[in-house]
Amino acid sequence: MSNLISKGIVKGGGLMNMDNRINYFKVAPKALEKVMDLEKYARKTSIDRKLRELIKLHASQINGCLYCENMHTKGAKKLKATEEEINQLENWRESDVFTPKEKKAFELTEKVTLIAEEGVNDEFYQQVREYYNEKEYVDLIIIINQVNMWNRISISMGNTVK
Repeated sequence: MSNLISKGIVKGGGLMNMDNRINYFKVAPKALEKVMDLEKYARKTSIDRKLRELIKLHASQINGCLYCENMHTKGAKKLKATEEEINQLENWRESDVFTPKEKKAFELTEKVTLIAEEGVNDEFYQQVREYYNEKEYVDLIIIINQVNMWNRISISMGNTVK
């Protein structure tokens, strides 16, 4: 874990700048190194960087993770997401600021984040594949699951924004 801190990965992600119940980076460094390895993979996918950040923000909104919402709002702004895009994200279906391809990624984010409600059936999978190839689909699933894991860690550890 110290190598991740020295490279600025943990600090750069805002993960050293939070109040929480347990310093889980210190208590379970090997586990968090694996989480960070997956995070590094997710950051290097071919999925557009701004879209990745908006996906993370949307999942965080669904999960009610204020810490992550704050972090991903800032991240989206750094990647030139407009105020309009950020403000309309929760109502993306009615918005005209997002492309059909982006909207399909947001719908996938909802289906994966709320997987127990209806899952991801074959028909919807085919709809996503109209916009994303196999590798991009897998990368979207990794990104969505990664942010969901962070949301669950953050909420269960009592993270709050400083």
